[in-house]
Amino acid sequence: MRMPRGGRVFLATCLGSLFALLLYYQSITKPEPGLKTGSRQGKTRRSPLQTLYNGEQLELLAAHRSLPGRRELLEQACVSHTRKRRVLSPEDLKHLIVDDEHRLIYCYVPKVACTNWKRVLMVLTSDGRYTDPLAIPANEAHVAGNLRTLSEFSVSEINKRLRSYLKFIFVREPFERLVSAYRNKFTRNYNTAFHKRYGTKIIRRHRPNPEPKALREGNDVSFQEFVQYLVDPRTQREEPFNEHWERVHSLCHPCLIHYDVVGKYETLEPDSQAVLRLAGVEGTVKFPTSGKSTRTDGNMAARFFKHISPFYQKKLFNLYRMDFLLFNYSTPEYLRTR
Repeated sequence: MRMPRGGRVFLATCLGSLFALLLYYQSITKPEPGLKTGSRQGKTRRSPLQTLYNGEQLELLAAHRSLPGRRELLEQACVSHTRKRRVLSPEDLKHLIVDDEHRLIYCYVPKVACTNWKRVLMVLTSDGRYTDPLAIPANEAHVAGNLRTLSEFSVSEINKRLRSYLKFIFVREPFERLVSAYRNKFTRNYNTAFHKRYGTKIIRRHRPNPEPKALREGNDVSFQEFVQYLVDPRTQREEPFNEHWERVHSLCHPCLIHYDVVGKYETLEPDSQAVLRLAGVEGTVKFPTSGKSTRTDGNMAARFFKHISPFYQKKLFNLYRMDFLLFNYSTPEYLRTR
């Protein structure tokens, strides 16, 4: 007997929810301690996940004792500050880069050294085609298709990787990351695509009596106008935030995916070295050190926020509040939110 159309739709919906629920369960499950990994030569070797969770190997992290504490703090914050659980979709996994050879999953966050991490992963996954991360042009590191993301795999393959690969993320003080994104996308002459795409819209919406040139080119957006755009309810109703200022918890879903290592931009080099050491490749590739002399820090962020009213400071803090809570960042002293 042919099933009515409404019944078929209901069945398809139930099956889709079942697969998504299985994916959610696997994403929060810790690895089995006995898992073994096969190398390309067919030999067995310890996986990064085993190295991290096996008590005999913890001396590898002797110099990085903060990493387990960060993971625990994140889990506690998720329990304390998130009530609703939801299932993951393929769209949620587009920022998770997969290295099958070394059993790594990295969730990249723009403005948190993601260019250099992509370069490192290109070296690790290139079969010798790349050897020096800094020899890879920055724009090439961001080309879609150069690295595989978790969203490209089937549900069963996604589950297998979430269970058995070392999952890591790097985060940054939310407002320093935000100021860094503003400086890069709105104060650099070469970012004309962002000026046209976002600058013209911001100026049209938030600048009284804008000049025709500003409406046409969008290359002189002020930080105050940028903040007004972010907190405007219309902004997120129209479309998702751009990844450069999207909240980390919305990009990487740290309360749905169990990250084994939470690195921080403020301790970028030792934390990166720890990940490479866990992966057993510290002698193969070196994480590039930053030579920037104008890196956005707390003092620079304070200067940008100096001219933002307490009203908008409070709105902006509420917008990024979960990133402050989940990753244990204190409320900046320069904020005037009371």
